[in-house]
This record gives sequence, C-alpha cells and structure tokens, in this order.
Amino acid sequence: MEVSMGENPVAQAIAQTLIEGFNKHYRIFRETSRRAKEFFESGEWRAQLESVRERVQFYDDRVDETVQRLHGEFAADSLDDTTWQQVKLHYIGMLIRHKQPELAETFFNSVCCKILHRTYFNNDYIFARPASSTEYIDSYPPVYSSYYPQDGGLRRTVKRLIEDFDWQRPFEDLDRDVDYIVRTALAHLGSWPDMEVNCQIQVLYSAFYRNKTAYIIGKAVNGYQEYPFTMAVRHNAGAMLYVDAILFDPWRISVLFSLSRAYFMVDMEVPSGYVQFLRSIMPNKPRSELYTMLGLGKQGKTMFFRDLVSHLRHSNDQFIIAPGIRGLVMLVFTLPSYPYVFKIIKDVFGASKNMDRATVKRKYLMVKHVDRVGRMADTLEFSYAALPLSRFHPELLEELRALAPSSFEIEGDSVIIKHLYIERRMTPLNLHLERAADEDVEHAVREYGNAIRELAIANIFPGDMLWKNFGVTRYGRVVFYDYDEIEYMTDVNFRKIPPPPYEDAELEGEPWYSAGPMDVFPEEFATFLLGAPRVRKAFLKHHRDLLGPKFWQDAQQSIRSGYVEDFFPYPLELRFCNLYRSDDPPTAALSG
Repeated sequence: MEVSMGENPVAQAIAQTLIEGFNKHYRIFRETSRRAKEFFESGEWRAQLESVRERVQFYDDRVDETVQRLHGEFAADSLDDTTWQQVKLHYIGMLIRHKQPELAETFFNSVCCKILHRTYFNNDYIFARPASSTEYIDSYPPVYSSYYPQDGGLRRTVKRLIEDFDWQRPFEDLDRDVDYIVRTALAHLGSWPDMEVNCQIQVLYSAFYRNKTAYIIGKAVNGYQEYPFTMAVRHNAGAMLYVDAILFDPWRISVLFSLSRAYFMVDMEVPSGYVQFLRSIMPNKPRSELYTMLGLGKQGKTMFFRDLVSHLRHSNDQFIIAPGIRGLVMLVFTLPSYPYVFKIIKDVFGASKNMDRATVKRKYLMVKHVDRVGRMADTLEFSYAALPLSRFHPELLEELRALAPSSFEIEGDSVIIKHLYIERRMTPLNLHLERAADEDVEHAVREYGNAIRELAIANIFPGDMLWKNFGVTRYGRVVFYDYDEIEYMTDVNFRKIPPPPYEDAELEGEPWYSAGPMDVFPEEFATFLLGAPRVRKAFLKHHRDLLGPKFWQDAQQSIRSGYVEDFFPYPLELRFCNLYRSDDPPTAALSG
C-alpha cells in the first residue's frame, strides 16, 4: 500500500514525539553506560551491579511515557489508518542520519503495539522488517581504533592501546602485563608470522564492563588473517589495575557473551557498528544475542523474532512437546530444527506448587535483574506472539487446550500465544546423567554443584534443585533454567534438622519438626537428589558441604556484608597468575 506523506501536521507531530521519546531513552542509556567506567575506576562494585539492574527498566519506562504523551496530546486511540501510516513515513525520514536507526524503529514498534490492535501489526503500520540501513554509519568517537605495530613495535603498540583507555587508576606493572600478553600470543600462534603491509590491531573504542572486570575487545589483522582477542583488566588487592588474562579462541570469547551471564555496560554511539565488529570475531553468534548482551534487550527480541519468522519460512518441521519430564508450572514445546524452547505458564499448576501466575512472572523478571554468573539461562518474553497453526503438532495443540487454554487462541491460520518465554535449548541434566559414562557423570555432578555454589554466592537460591531443572550446554557447562521457585538467598532461612524427640520419630510418615514457608533444610537435599549410586558418589566427593546449613549461612553472611564475589567467565588456568611467575625475566623476542 502506497501512502503519500502529504500535509498532515498531526502525523508529523506524533512522529516527532516518538523520536523524542527514543532519543531520551538512548541518552539515559548512554549516560548509565558511561558511569560504568567511573564505577570500575573507583571499585564501586555494588553500584555497578545496581546500575545494571536499573537499566533493565529504562526502556519500558520511556515507552510508557511516550504512550501517555500520545494519548494525552493526540488522543492516539481515535486516529485513523491513514494518519498512522503517515506517522511511520515521517518517522522514517527522521532516521536518515540517525546513529541508532534500528533501535529507534524497535522503539516505534513498542509504542505503537501498546496503542494499536494487533491486527495492525503489519508492515504498513509498524516496522515488521527494517526500513533503515545500519551500514557505514559515521561515529564519533569511532567504533574502533587501529594501531600499527610496524610503527613502534608490538610491545609498545600493545602498551599504548591499553593506556588509551585512560583509566584513572594506575597499573601495578603494565610492562609485566604486556610481556605476559606477548608470551601468550606467541604460545597461541606457535611462531610469529611475517608482518604484512596492512598489519594492524583494531580495538573497540569502549571497554566492556561487567562485575569487577573491564574487557578490551579487538582483533589483529595481518594480510588475509584475523586473530580475535579479549583482554580482562581487573583490580588487585591494592586497588591497582592489572591484566588478568587474554583470550584468543573465538569460542572462549563467545562464552563471554553467553546469555547465561549479566549484560555488559558499553558506551556506544553507533551500536550496530559494535555488533558488526563483534560478529567479525564471533560469526556464529546471532546478532540478536549480541544486542541483548550489550544491554539492548528489546532490539535483541526484535531480531530474534524476525530470525524465527525467517526460519519458519525455510523449514517444515512442527512444534512438538519438549522431551523430558513434564513441568508442574510450565508447558514447554520446541521446534526440532531451531535451538530454542518455548514456555507457557499453565492455567492450573501441580498440587505441590503453591503459587499463582503473577508470582511466576515476577520470578522470571527477577532473573533479568540479578547477576546470572554464567549459571542462569536468559529468557526472551513475548506477548501475543503469532505462530503458524500448520506448524503445531496435533498432540501439542491438544496439550495447550488441556493445560493452558487461557494462554492462546487460534485466529485464522495463526496460533496467538498471549504470553510466552523463549530460552536456548539445552540437554536436561537428568537425561544427560542417565546416558553419560561414569567420568561424564562426575563432571556433570561437579558442574551442577558449582552452579549451585555460584548462584548462592550471587544471592540466588534455586528453590527447586531437581536435576531436571538444570541443563547442559554445548560446552559441558551446567545452567539453571526453571525459575518459578527461585528466591534471594538473603530471604531464605537455612536450618539444621533438630534431633528427634523420641527414638522412633524418624520412622513416622510426618516430620517431627515444623517449617515456615521460607525455611530450608539442606540435609533433606540428599533424599531427592542422590538416589542413583554413581551420582551420590560424585556429589559426596565434591559437594558434601551443600548438604548442611553452614555453607548456605556463610554465603548469606558474605552477601549481607556487602562483599562482591569474583566470577571468572574463563578457565582459572588461563589467568596470568597461574601461567607465569611474576619474577620470570621478560621474553627477549620483539622487545620493541
């Protein structure tokens, strides 16, 4: 449908209101991201974590503000179709020289979807597909800086690129760290290649901040070869800076951007430029995930759903009930050809679940606000998602009608799911343990216990610790993904089971001790976790202390004292402190 922009001052004013709403959002987003550098320099770790939590809500707040303006100033509900189509055309014109056009389009969609009926969710009224190019957008400061080793030598170049981040805190011994970087690079390459005429090191202009670490992300270019890298910069005990590690393997760098971790704080004028650079070093990482990990979750959702729609056009398998033990709260289904699971809250929960729909939604939102420390899968939340009816297996449709009839409706040739969570698909831990060899069982059980420990230290108690609520990633890492019973550690009362009042009390069907709603007895964990002998053996070998209250109470005390634990998204053996001795003489090669 072609619509002339014409002379419609109302449409132009609405478009102006929309762009002002987005610009305000991104201005606040950047200001928050810039403060991450200050928090890193001053070691204000709690403030850093709080800033990440607060940022999650910024987008929805600005959308709601803009919706209220449109209702109050333009009676948005009563506007005709032609006006809305002209609003979109005026808005596109405002994005021609915009630095974040793709984000602004998504903001437009978010606002309009709160005003228009979903029958309008097509390309005439909203941005069902992008209308603005994100290629070659000028940025100041630039997206990345280039350094040329042939001008001053490799060591001086590496030292300079680190110094250019201008952290207002001295390094403990930057020359030593540069030497460690050069040694590790040489060990990774095996031998130094000849420098080609285009030899350069490209580094993203802004550091990536998360937890207690700043990451320098870049790549070396030499001839036709590219070598990605990430340096981790941290504080020592004396609050001086040091380079803790450098990663060269693309898959290890990709793990830094896992959706099971907290989002980065990055100051970006042109986020599409950062995503394009990151894709050059992690080509298998979807752009939707990169936007999400940069704190731009709504853009991540938009791109994910466009990818899903495209995948549905180019595949023909059906959505089916996900394999594994059926949950008491969630109905879970999957598309075998697509690496995600889709979760819908059931209308009626299992008898043992004392909660309601609002509580479940609050728990899943809670995951967005905490540090997931690489142990909790991130979720994408959608409302009124339309999926093709023909792709639903009859058995799944029957399950939906039986267990979640209020959560979906069939409209024409689409299934409209009113509320939906989507997560990366993993192998359920219980299925993995059933099929695994003995050594793999020990690794998985050790990972499971480590996940529980790290979540506890990050102030998260899983609640339901059954094996089926955890998954195994493609890198063998165990991740928690069922959130309807999670609690903050500091809200739970960990107790020791009192001694029985008389000799035969333990033989009775009911416990002899009372328990409040937030009381947890870790000694009970063994009853429902350790039935299989080889699982029990591995758990007691590595995690016996989780079966008593002391570990949990000590973790609570640490959290309440304000201490922020160290979490490393790379193996500890790759840290320079474990690779090299500080009194080792510097390497002679490439001393320039």
